[in-house]
Amino acid sequence: MMARDRLVAQQRPAAIYAIGDIHGCLAELRAMERLIVDDANSIAGDKWLVTLGDYIDRGPQSAAVLDHLLAPPPPGFQRYSLLGNHEQLLLDFLSEPKANLNWLRYGGMETLQSYGIDPGSSRLDDPSPRNLAKRLTERLPPEHLQLLQDLPICLSVPGFIFVHAGIRPGIDLQFQDDGDLIWIRDEFLNAKIGGGSVVVHGHTPAPEAVITPYRIGIDTGCFATGRLSAVRITANGEAKLFTASAR
Repeated sequence: MMARDRLVAQQRPAAIYAIGDIHGCLAELRAMERLIVDDANSIAGDKWLVTLGDYIDRGPQSAAVLDHLLAPPPPGFQRYSLLGNHEQLLLDFLSEPKANLNWLRYGGMETLQSYGIDPGSSRLDDPSPRNLAKRLTERLPPEHLQLLQDLPICLSVPGFIFVHAGIRPGIDLQFQDDGDLIWIRDEFLNAKIGGGSVVVHGHTPAPEAVITPYRIGIDTGCFATGRLSAVRITANGEAKLFTASAR
């Protein structure tokens, strides 16, 4: 896994809207952005849309979600898309198909289907994973591959860290391992992390979004529940939760 960019801002904008794991759920993403735009109408100043990774796999429209993220954001917004572990799984599969065939077990079958590849002919015991990777490479638009390769791994602003999975307790952000930032669970979730920054993350689904003094978890398993969650952080640090559904 190559080192990823880590975005650092010296001050918070008027509002940051962070959206949890999308997993191919384009309709819910569009519904969420409509909610966010309506909410932001009353807020003057710069506004950011931050997506926390896991755009692909499990849900039905992975390819279309990447198209959406490549399109211009709503007027008045800047968009920042971060890396999730599922994006890394796809890249690892393309790099070393045989060693990373388990990607198919974690939602890759649905992603293949979104690119027009019949998952019925892409069995988990496919004897030619290189052929499967070749087929995906042929269907994957160059701009999609470039997006996946260029995704930064975290964004920090005063008082908040935005990242896919979380951080390892007791280690400064600059020394955090990229693998932990997209994969960590229990060591992060069970820790009470101080240091002045609240970690805004996805990766670990929960029935409802979670707010504690140390972390804000906004993965509500959209691909299974139809509920996509987000949080708004204003310049004064106030947090407000949103949930969107297309069902």
